[in-house]
Amino acid sequence: MVGPLALRRAEKYGFCAGVRIADRTVRKLASEGRRGKILGQLVHNERVVSDLVQLGFATAASLEEVRAGTIVFSAHGVPPSFHRRALERGLLVVDTTCPFVYDVHEEARQALEAGFHAVFIGDSAHREVIGYTRDLDPGDYDIVQTTADVDRIDFGRHPKVKIFYQTTLNSEEYEDVALAVEGAAAHAERADTICYATKENQDAARDLAADPEVDCIVVVGGRHSANTRHLWEICRAAQPRSYLVHGTDDLRADWFADCGGVGITAGASTPDSMIEEVEGAIRSLAASPAPASGPLAAPEAAL
Repeated sequence: MVGPLALRRAEKYGFCAGVRIADRTVRKLASEGRRGKILGQLVHNERVVSDLVQLGFATAASLEEVRAGTIVFSAHGVPPSFHRRALERGLLVVDTTCPFVYDVHEEARQALEAGFHAVFIGDSAHREVIGYTRDLDPGDYDIVQTTADVDRIDFGRHPKVKIFYQTTLNSEEYEDVALAVEGAAAHAERADTICYATKENQDAARDLAADPEVDCIVVVGGRHSANTRHLWEICRAAQPRSYLVHGTDDLRADWFADCGGVGITAGASTPDSMIEEVEGAIRSLAASPAPASGPLAAPEAAL
């Protein structure tokens, strides 16, 4: 270390309002003695998933797995037809879908009714994107992640196009994809579908990475959390010594051996308790004697 360690958290980080409400909703159900299943992970964080299993709310991979009782729809949302199917199966539905996700569902519906072809920028395997598209006619939409994906679309068949983003994406990272759609389509409009919490977390991560007093950054979050990984990518672009960790076990003392300032941020699926634990562990590691030898780990080492 070079002098006393200074830890700085990003201005915005951790649980967004939608995730916090979803988590509290299920924990309240458990405190009332209710038990059930959650369709997919409530949030992409292994700690939260494990906690909820202990409380009686395990994860179900499909609706068909839930034969009775309560089914919880996660903050990522589900295809609208899942509500009908769940009720037909006699299940009690607890819907924790994020309001911003519902906004995308509604805006996409209105766009299709107005004759637009929908283009979703995002991961076709992500449950949020599946929720938007599963009930749609395949001819009414496309899902793209790269400009090469855009090149494969025959925009001559679509007089009007509406562009939607997966809410957890770093929109700036996909600006070239959106521009490619706009360049290929006769008429294209963008929907405002990046949630404010995602944008605030990302802007705060950029500020943290640009701070000259921050020598390295630790990003805390689930191993399968898209928004957490995007935060890490943002930090790494400005501060190469940026590390993505799920918890204290992923930390390494040599990361902090010559750090005067450590920045901390966390994905929207990261509970406050994990952030506190990681911060405490960093202080302990920084106070420990530096390792005798060994190269500094690459940022990917904690993945």
